Amino acid sequence: MQLGLVGLGKMGFNMRQRLREGGHEVIGYDPRPEVTDVPTLAALAEALDAPRVVWVMVPSGHITDETITSLAEVLSPGDLVIDGGNSRYTEDGPHAKLLGDKGIAFIDAGVSGGIWGLTEGYGLMVGGSKEDVARAMPIFETLRPPGELADGFVRAGPVGAGHYAKMVHNGIEYGLMMAYAEGYELLAAEDLIEDTQAVIQAWTNGTVVRSWLQQLLAKALKEDPQFDDITGYTEDSGEGRWTVEEAINHRVPMPVIAASLFARFASRQKDSPTMKAVSALRNQFGGHAVTRISESG
Repeated sequence: MQLGLVGLGKMGFNMRQRLREGGHEVIGYDPRPEVTDVPTLAALAEALDAPRVVWVMVPSGHITDETITSLAEVLSPGDLVIDGGNSRYTEDGPHAKLLGDKGIAFIDAGVSGGIWGLTEGYGLMVGGSKEDVARAMPIFETLRPPGELADGFVRAGPVGAGHYAKMVHNGIEYGLMMAYAEGYELLAAEDLIEDTQAVIQAWTNGTVVRSWLQQLLAKALKEDPQFDDITGYTEDSGEGRWTVEEAINHRVPMPVIAASLFARFASRQKDSPTMKAVSALRNQFGGHAVTRISESG
């Protein structure tokens, strides 16, 4: 197939390469002249044969809004836009309507795989009509991992379903990472354990906790055994928050994922106001000692 690809960042750049290696003609647009194939979105539309397929791979939020609004002005009826970024599922309906009013179809695609997707393939969760998804299947087939279609690709439902599935996927990811990290810290705290990395490495085969994330933790510890080169400051990209908000809306108990999200918030505090309050309260009711800032250095 011929495909326009908007956004050539870490994932988009690799996706362009994987698709080209799979035999597709990919014309990419990015504001950075060193990576783009065409100078503008209008030029991208001109370079593609109608009916066009354009994949948007840009940061969620206003950048995605601006990109889809701009594409609506340069594309034509019969074209198809795929949003492969991490947009919130509630944004997909308005984007589909904006494009649909001009006769342009829309698919939302949750994409997992990160920087490893180039070689390993991308897990894909898409939302859209069966007809639109079928039209784009040659693209999905090339991007997905090798093996059975169902083991790496799903049409989760109508527009919005793909990004909803990806949101929950990323919420689970938060919880998994937190569990592995807590296990690592406990192993490292025990003198009986002579080699923490070796233990986690041994878990990569045959154990019930083995996973790709766990393999990556073993790899990271091998590269930096004490994590001396990084701090614990951890951002969240939004999907974890949205997952917890959806859990509240649906009255679904989600203590693990919620706790992992709050742990990321705590990682950004130089000194916890909550724990300062706890320390002050212990001092007030029991006369327990507190550590003054002047004493802590």
